[in-house]
Amino acid sequence: MEKSYCTAIVLAAGKGKRMKTEVRKQYLMLAGKPILYYSLNVFQRSDIIDEIVLVVGDGEIDYCREQFVEKYGFTKVSKIVTGGAERYHSVWNALKETREKGYVFIHDGARPFVDETILKRTYAEVINCRACVVGMPVKDTIKLADENGFVADTPPRSRLWMVQTPQVFETALVREAYAKLMQAEDRTVTDDAMVVESMLGFPVKLVEGSYENVKITTPEDLKIGEVLCRSERWEDEQEHVK
Repeated sequence: MEKSYCTAIVLAAGKGKRMKTEVRKQYLMLAGKPILYYSLNVFQRSDIIDEIVLVVGDGEIDYCREQFVEKYGFTKVSKIVTGGAERYHSVWNALKETREKGYVFIHDGARPFVDETILKRTYAEVINCRACVVGMPVKDTIKLADENGFVADTPPRSRLWMVQTPQVFETALVREAYAKLMQAEDRTVTDDAMVVESMLGFPVKLVEGSYENVKITTPEDLKIGEVLCRSERWEDEQEHVK
């Protein structure tokens, strides 16, 4: 079967307040390169991804074009767009720049350890179910708290997943969902799967990602990222995509 056209939307417009640095977290250095470099490099070298739409902060288009696209030869980056006040604004701005047909991989630029195995796994799944998200089963017991900080419930751990990115959809499906969201009064959504679930009532498949597919959000995460960068598996992955 002929491969469908696939676009990666890489979100790099977040301010990263929890990192407590003046530099946006996606531009911080990790093992000698900016955090954002790593996911762009995987998408650039992937046989799955045909095009990249990069979403950046206000006034950062020229900077990202010079410091990422041109510096590292990321030729698949076809468009750089400005993000919005909330994550869903940024995704919507990017979706308006994608082809109507095919599939879209929406990914957080602060997740540097996405790999080709994850991309192949999600592509194979989205063809069948039209909507899927990467995640992993939780390792810890999760408690639901009431308004006073007491335990209200303990959901069964066997059914709980930590959701990651990329979140992958048939482009027409996710564009329809986001178009409805932008017309809605209540936009309390935290990820793309929730948009598709709430706006269209469409089921989203959970696909195994990796416990190493961490998001760099806090200074502690940066330390973990440094360790992962030195791992033999990740060094082999980077050699594979060069």
